[in-house]
Amino acid sequence: MSRSVNLLPLAPPIPAAMVSRMTVVKAHFDGKVLIPDEPVKLPVNCALELHIQPVEERIPASANGKPLLRLLKALEELPANHNWPADGAAQHDHYLYGLPKRQ
Repeated sequence: MSRSVNLLPLAPPIPAAMVSRMTVVKAHFDGKVLIPDEPVKLPVNCALELHIQPVEERIPASANGKPLLRLLKALEELPANHNWPADGAAQHDHYLYGLPKRQ
């Protein structure tokens, strides 16, 4: 059995399934109304509360270089540390959690 909650006296009831979850809708403003960038599944004529937050501009990977290659280059530039264990990846449970080394 589905319950509904009426938050505003003049608005149609909101299905109970929607009350307990938050939906993020990316949209743009055309000067008069907010237009969703993708189709949304919302009840028609349902009162909603919007929290507007600007989307940060993302720098395309091609304009900023390839992040993993930059990380690899940065790691290669680090000096060798002779205190690091040579078997660190194979024995990570030992070094992280103190378990006995595997044979």
